[in-house]
Amino acid sequence: MRNSPTTTGGTPVIVIAHLSDTHIDSGPRSVERTQAVMRYLEDLPYDLDAVLVTGDITDHGLPSEYERARRLFSSRHPVLLCPGNHDSRDAFRTHLLAQEGATTPVNQVLRSADVVIAVCDSSVPGKDEGFLSDETLAWLEDVLDRTSDRTPVLIGFHHPPAQLHVPFVDGIRQFGAERLAALADRHRNIAAFLCGHAHTAAATVFAGRPLLVAPGVVSTIRLPWEHGAHPQDHVHLDHAPALAFHILDDAGRLTTHFRQVRV
Repeated sequence: MRNSPTTTGGTPVIVIAHLSDTHIDSGPRSVERTQAVMRYLEDLPYDLDAVLVTGDITDHGLPSEYERARRLFSSRHPVLLCPGNHDSRDAFRTHLLAQEGATTPVNQVLRSADVVIAVCDSSVPGKDEGFLSDETLAWLEDVLDRTSDRTPVLIGFHHPPAQLHVPFVDGIRQFGAERLAALADRHRNIAAFLCGHAHTAAATVFAGRPLLVAPGVVSTIRLPWEHGAHPQDHVHLDHAPALAFHILDDAGRLTTHFRQVRV
């Protein structure tokens, strides 16, 4: 039996750690920041239902970067990862997931008695913007059709399907999102959409559900109204790595907390 956190009434709650944009490369900085986050999660007094990592696992999609990432994401908690625009599907499969290589979308699902987490590949090879292919949407519809209406479903991907009012990010967001919204209209048990890509903790609404954006591990986006040294100064490198915790209680209510982690 899982060592689970509970509500005030003693009922176990679903707790999911959500991180994104680790951008593992050949240098020490990205590794040290990811190690700090994973060490924090490993030291928690309770078991998590999942650790979700929503893309840009590596910086260049190289086999050596995925080998480093595979070691970093070894955990006592179930870990679910999806690609981002900096990732390579073939190397992601081969060197991170230990699967046979292929360039088709990397879509995965984690099922338990209390929640289903479906992660969709929103990456478009060779491009920075995102799009869910017809193949991915058909896969997601099948996952939802096979899930009880009483079971909450969390849907993850890399690119946010809505504007966040950060021009640098909005220009490379997930396009064609009206197709995903139409699918959501057919499945009322979708509890939330979870993504990364923006390197900032953010919360908005998409298709009538929460759209929750994990902060970046490797860096934090500089918002348009914040000071920058020059117009291309897009990120803070001195902010601490951070993550989100998503909690689903027995009433189906979703609560999100954000945490910074000391390196």
